Amino acid sequence: MNLSAFLNPIEKENKKVVVSDRFVENGKPVEWEIKTISEEKEEAIRKSCTIKKKGKNGAMEKELDENLFNAKMAVESIVYPDLQNAELQDHYNALGAEDLLKKMLTSGEYWSFVLFIQEFNGYGKTLDDMVDEAKN
Repeated sequence: MNLSAFLNPIEKENKKVVVSDRFVENGKPVEWEIKTISEEKEEAIRKSCTIKKKGKNGAMEKELDENLFNAKMAVESIVYPDLQNAELQDHYNALGAEDLLKKMLTSGEYWSFVLFIQEFNGYGKTLDDMVDEAKN
């Protein structure tokens, strides 16, 4: 068996997308640059968004804060604009990148972006979908 395909995977390129038509420069909507997230990074984000709480009979249960998870995944995917930029955070009176993203976008823009990030990272694709894509 030849393992070269596993040793040299095709890296998914960053993608430029218009997240909102409200950010305009020279009469054109500004494109944001988006990257994929590794499973290792996703796992770290998931752990940071998981809380422990007492469940039935006092047993500890883990619960994912889905809103925080979605925000952190979105922020981690953004290459441009730099949401860590102090001037940008100050302008929006934001505390951190997740807060900034939510203040920059309308509710519809935000959730459309979150869904886009999930699709871009392969969520929602079944094995059959991937086989069909490979055939085409």
